[in-house]
Amino acid sequence: MRKIVLALVLSLVGAGLSAPADAEPRLDSVRVWNELGLVAVRATRATDADAARTYAMLNVAIYDAVNGLAGPARAHALIPGPGPRGADPHAAAVAAAHAILVRLDPDRTATYDTQLRADLAGLRPGHRRDAGVRWGGEVGQRVVASRADDGSTPVQSQPAGSGPGAFRAEWSGVQYRNVRPFAVANPAAYVPGPPPALDSLDYAAAFAEVALLGDAGIPAPDKLATFQFWSVPAGTGQPAGEWVKIALTVSRGQPLPTSARLMALLTMTLADSTVPTVGTKFNHRHWRPATAIREAETDGNPLTQPNPSWAPRAGSTGGTPEYPSGHSSYSGAAATVLAGFFCADNVRFTHTTDTAPGGQARSYPGFSAAAAEAGRSRVFGGQHFEFSNQAGLAIGRNVATEVLANRLLKRTGPTHHGHCPL
Repeated sequence: MRKIVLALVLSLVGAGLSAPADAEPRLDSVRVWNELGLVAVRATRATDADAARTYAMLNVAIYDAVNGLAGPARAHALIPGPGPRGADPHAAAVAAAHAILVRLDPDRTATYDTQLRADLAGLRPGHRRDAGVRWGGEVGQRVVASRADDGSTPVQSQPAGSGPGAFRAEWSGVQYRNVRPFAVANPAAYVPGPPPALDSLDYAAAFAEVALLGDAGIPAPDKLATFQFWSVPAGTGQPAGEWVKIALTVSRGQPLPTSARLMALLTMTLADSTVPTVGTKFNHRHWRPATAIREAETDGNPLTQPNPSWAPRAGSTGGTPEYPSGHSSYSGAAATVLAGFFCADNVRFTHTTDTAPGGQARSYPGFSAAAAEAGRSRVFGGQHFEFSNQAGLAIGRNVATEVLANRLLKRTGPTHHGHCPL
């Protein structure tokens, strides 16, 4: 079957797709294929967990295809090299990306075939290009096979809870608490302890904050706009996708091996942050602020006051348990990877999310500033308590720290991420 798939890929390199003999590759294949990945996630209305997995598979395939032709100079992500000597890494990258997306999003195969033909037309024809296509296609197919039994399917659900503190709705996707990670050794190590007890002062303080800041009945256009900017629900690129877009912005102009490594580190970390996040939600099944505030008379805390008519600024109560904030987990993970890769958190950038009100961009002085705003947006929307924001940010930071310290490092000599001596 693999030979048939690779033959089909090579057949796309048809007559008339030859670049001038003196042409140099000008492909920005990491950007182009990640943008196609974002489109696929939007079109399929992927969940946040499925989206993060898609981005990781795509970028692991690109990285391993390119790295396998470089010695390999660095440790592989999933598929070890070496690939064929002298093969074109640009051809390998686009063939690997194509192999992933046609399997994960078959409804848009024609689009991916067209992009592959266009990319290969920009490369010199001949043995180097064909060898790169074969190697990249093989890597992509092997990545798909390696993740086929990772536990992301079949979809599992947790039934609705009852009583004080419990999330009241059934929710799906709980199989991700046991999904095999891409990069960390043991995701369970990052599952935090429980949220504050319902009768505690810390809980009452967080309750009072979200009851004010997240109240739909109190006009606050700035807080509503911040929530909307980072809301990115199903039908968008999802929270992980916004950080993919940010990474593409700040890495513009980097050579192929560098950008491929950054995106693989980032997306593996995002995907692995899903696992302890879902595990924590499953373990504690904590109620959302809307239920907590409406039923505060049941929580046993004399410092909380019920408001049966309270509604969240977001307009919805949320479809998964409250603790921790998944948006915060993804944001903490991505900001840590990016700051570690560039050895700086003060990299300025401008960003527009899929749900930015009026499409208006926002500018940030660095990665952690954007992550902090993304996390706080969940409180402003009345979706999460601040302790859940902080727990999510910590999950993401801790997962990222392990990934940066242990994955995709040079095989010999000093190693680094960007300019960081790590």
